[in-house]
Amino acid sequence: MTTVKKRRVLILCTGNSARSQLAEGWLRTLGGERFAAFSAGTDPKPVVHPLAVRVMSEAGIDLTGHRPKDVHRFLGQSFDCIITVCDNARDTCPTFPGAQRQLHWSLPDPAAVAEPEREAAFRQTSADQTAA
Repeated sequence: MTTVKKRRVLILCTGNSARSQLAEGWLRTLGGERFAAFSAGTDPKPVVHPLAVRVMSEAGIDLTGHRPKDVHRFLGQSFDCIITVCDNARDTCPTFPGAQRQLHWSLPDPAAVAEPEREAAFRQTSADQTAA
């Protein structure tokens, strides 16, 4: 029986409370045993945004145990791929020398959308991530 090494992926945004948390949840779910997904922020918020938790829960993905993490916590670790999901994270992300690939996927911040459209923005950002 051959054991396949999981690809380690780090997904970064600024606050690690919305976009990167959504992406981590989707990659863990859709990637299954092929990926080890992590997320972090360059300036992490205190908690994961409640709408991120709600939208993912409706899709059957539990983010209740997730917490925003500082990107510096992952320095020195090896990743196959670094994905930035906002321009600020791309511009301020520290270097991960061992990463085979670095990708940028600029997504609008759903938390920055005014009510009453904010929940729809979270749903759209979540849907955009599954389309990629």
